[in-house]
Amino acid sequence: MRNSRNKTVDSVRVGIDTGGTFTDFVYQAGRDLRVFKIASTPDDPSRAIAEGLERVAAEVGSPATIEVVHGTTVGTNALLQRRGARTALVTTAGFEDVIEIGRQARPELYNLNAVKPPPLVPGELRFGVHERVTATGEVLERLNESDLSELLEKLRTANCESIAVSLLFSFVHPQHEKKIADQLGQLGLPISISHEVLPEYREYERTSTVVVNAYLQPLMGRYLTRLTGYAGVSPASARDARVPNLRVMQSSGGSISAQVAAREPVRTILSGPAGGVVGSLRVASAARFENIITFDMGGTSTDVALCDRDGMRLTNESIVAGVPVAIPMMDIHTVGAGGGSIARVDEGGSLRVGPESAGADPGPACYGRSLLPTVTDAHVVLGHFPGASLLGGEFKLDEVRGHQALGQLASLMSAAAKREVSSTEAAQGVLDVVTASMERALRHISVERGHDPRDFALVPFGGAGGLHAVALARALRIPRVLVPASPGALSAVGVLAADVVKDQSRTVMLEAGGESQHALEKIFREMEKQARVALAREGFADGKQRHERSLAVRYKGQSFELQIKQTTGNIAAAFHRAHQSRYGYAQPKNVVEIVSARVRSIGVIEKLKIQRLKGSSSKAIVKPHDSVETYFERKKIRAAVYRREELAAGSRLRTPCIVTEYSATTLIPAGANADVDGYGNLIIEL
Repeated sequence: MRNSRNKTVDSVRVGIDTGGTFTDFVYQAGRDLRVFKIASTPDDPSRAIAEGLERVAAEVGSPATIEVVHGTTVGTNALLQRRGARTALVTTAGFEDVIEIGRQARPELYNLNAVKPPPLVPGELRFGVHERVTATGEVLERLNESDLSELLEKLRTANCESIAVSLLFSFVHPQHEKKIADQLGQLGLPISISHEVLPEYREYERTSTVVVNAYLQPLMGRYLTRLTGYAGVSPASARDARVPNLRVMQSSGGSISAQVAAREPVRTILSGPAGGVVGSLRVASAARFENIITFDMGGTSTDVALCDRDGMRLTNESIVAGVPVAIPMMDIHTVGAGGGSIARVDEGGSLRVGPESAGADPGPACYGRSLLPTVTDAHVVLGHFPGASLLGGEFKLDEVRGHQALGQLASLMSAAAKREVSSTEAAQGVLDVVTASMERALRHISVERGHDPRDFALVPFGGAGGLHAVALARALRIPRVLVPASPGALSAVGVLAADVVKDQSRTVMLEAGGESQHALEKIFREMEKQARVALAREGFADGKQRHERSLAVRYKGQSFELQIKQTTGNIAAAFHRAHQSRYGYAQPKNVVEIVSARVRSIGVIEKLKIQRLKGSSSKAIVKPHDSVETYFERKKIRAAVYRREELAAGSRLRTPCIVTEYSATTLIPAGANADVDGYGNLIIEL
């Protein structure tokens, strides 16, 4: 996996997923797929990436070409921490405050003191221009050219770093936005234009999305410029070379070129988590699991998603850091629960875990640089890391600090409970609290949306996923758990395996039936023509392209739409069926309205092959590598220890046991059956 090779390869493909604690690398050289992790550098994620690319080069020699696909958290973190660019908004006069007024929806219905997050653009940087277009594209008031000169001077003195332009109904009449962008181009600043970023109706969501794009543009542009300065050819020359092929993972499950990502960074907000879902679907498909719930537990957060036989679920109604983002994104739910989540006792004496995280620096107490009690430290105290190390022994854990941190937490819990609480009780309490938080997240995407968890398999990954997977599966009565090979790097594998994807949409507002079919066909062909040209520029011939059409449809008068894949024939009947499935009823007599036409264009890359393991089908219980004393389900027991790399296909494990490997650790309690399938997946039956 990490062995050096003397032979130089012609090309290397590298998948990179930046996390809060570790940055994961997966690279393919020839037929081999190798994995390693490096501590993240939160102040500048590109430093860890440069170090990792240098390591790749050291292992494979200096390749002729290197292709990097990157799952990034730069956009997400900038939104969460409100450290994006100083952004100005240009909009139709009288609508400057749309992004602050919003939908008047209360995020917490019964909280009288709820506080909305401040808008990304303050009032003094919101500018209105005199123009007006109707919903049908008729110009009521032409753009006042004299306003543009005055606007140019205002922006010149505003010290802004980026500009968002979003006019009413620009998606049907973009000429006014184009004129404004041409004039403001003199400032030399990044400009985001709504009819290019999101040509759909709903002025609030469209304006919010284009503002987010502008807010992230300078930061993402600088980051990708730094990143393309590292090629990993050799430690001496890496900083002077270039990465010739750099792609960035999108929130919708496909990658885009670095140039597009720098221009439209709003598409990368859920970049890393999307890679995990793609990787899970790849593994589940090979193992013939149709319905899965993905469970990605890393160092700072947990991301969960539900996928059925129709594949990944996309949504255009996401809210990230309190801000609506209406571009296609995977339907992923995130909670602040990870291995680095910090445990504390609050003012009321209750134990809390997260959402604050120790991250990579200083990290959990057992990393040796802090005394912060975290979820990882709780596992150390309970003996869940045989040999007290991670990353195959490369990363030694400081058990003394881990016990010390949990001892201090236990003292606080003792004072609150007015009874003696031991370190092991405190550690178990930390795991109980964080598991409850993750259980709520899993219920949110399954039970609360009408799905029975008993019909699904749980796919845990991330460095900490296997530590909690079985406990969560039992709580939700999920019958089986599929732990993929190298689960701690599955997001990076998914990033590397993802196709190139370009999403387009157009608001059409047509009644289903009648003349709508001809109009739709014309719009679809126009979008597909643009996509073919764009994908051809990236090296995808027609035979390597795939174009998927869909429609956003509703009953006339409804506020929101459902997406259906049927775009010809009886569209109304297809929508009635979709509405019945989603909401439990349909209204066949109501008029069906097609709101938007959408095209997802895919440039198909060469697929990563999943190697089959050698072994037998006898499923005989294999001898463990070792055994340790540990705590399982509040009881001190002796558990078997297995090394994942030593398990052949057909192996059956003795439970309770701990399975260790380079990228993760898996806990399997008594009463569960655990076998290794032909692809090296660990299948746990409950």
